[in-house]
Amino acid sequence: MAFIKRQYYHYLIGSGAGLFVALLGRFVFATNYFNDAGGLLMLCFLLLIPAALGAVTAHFTPPTASKWWRLVFGPFLTVLLFLVTALLFHLEGMICVLMIFPLFIITAGLGALLYYDLTKDKSDQTKTYVVAAFALLPFLLAPLESQLTTPDEYRRVENTIVIAAPTEVVWKHIVRVPPITAQDLGPSLVDRLGFPRPVEATLSHEGVGGVRRATFERGVEFLETIDVWEPQRRISFSIVPNTATIPPTTFDEHVTVGGRFFDVLRGTYELEPAGPGRTRLVLYSRQRLSTRINPYAGLWTGYIMSEIQRRILEVIRHRCETDAAGATAALAANQKARH
Repeated sequence: MAFIKRQYYHYLIGSGAGLFVALLGRFVFATNYFNDAGGLLMLCFLLLIPAALGAVTAHFTPPTASKWWRLVFGPFLTVLLFLVTALLFHLEGMICVLMIFPLFIITAGLGALLYYDLTKDKSDQTKTYVVAAFALLPFLLAPLESQLTTPDEYRRVENTIVIAAPTEVVWKHIVRVPPITAQDLGPSLVDRLGFPRPVEATLSHEGVGGVRRATFERGVEFLETIDVWEPQRRISFSIVPNTATIPPTTFDEHVTVGGRFFDVLRGTYELEPAGPGRTRLVLYSRQRLSTRINPYAGLWTGYIMSEIQRRILEVIRHRCETDAAGATAALAANQKARH
């Protein structure tokens, strides 16, 4: 029993050392010195820090440990410890933790594997030099990375739904959206991630120049200025977050809409006839993504935007079909009364 406890103690030393490197990286890359270069969204933090975590964990794991523990379970446990610590001490929000979790798991494992290959059958002194190189490399390369320009990428997210209602009914429900309840929207992962639910959309006046106020929970509001107005066919608008109404604690800095990393620029509804009494409704938005991991970050922002749009379309569909069914029932009742 004492031997088993001693083994676990040695395993915890490995994870503790890796956790120390990760936390050190978290605090260093969050400083003002690196903030202008992207801070926690720098490649040196997102890729090299977890690689160093994996290498350090593998280095301090006892030689008697299995290869699976050294290269897989140990780094995995250390990443979990780091992310749980970040959540418990409010260093990061849930959305950021979930976004970096796959990156950290994969890169930590690769770091441990590379360290193992480089130090296999080598002296203890060589192993020390190698693990020191892993630990120092993110901090040494970060000043060089800070000189690079962050690329802007523009993406389009589109959702489509077919509604059993004529275009005039659907049009009425998209130019203005009456208050939406949580029951209307139904459950979704984006709620658990902390994104506010949509509440309603008002319209100052119809036609080009009209301003829609799209409000969400927790004081989030977007001003949508209409620049395309084609009744029962198309409505398109630019989108600007109303920063005066959005509390600074609503979004994490790295996912703030209208921030330097992410913004939603435009929204468009298009209506197309889809058969007698049916309408195909298309909603698409244009976003700006400004990170050094745009292809990866785009997977997350694309999912989140698509899920938000899908839920809004489902609410519109339900309301339109309810109105259309009511109108049909009323017409049938009138015809029956006449006869």
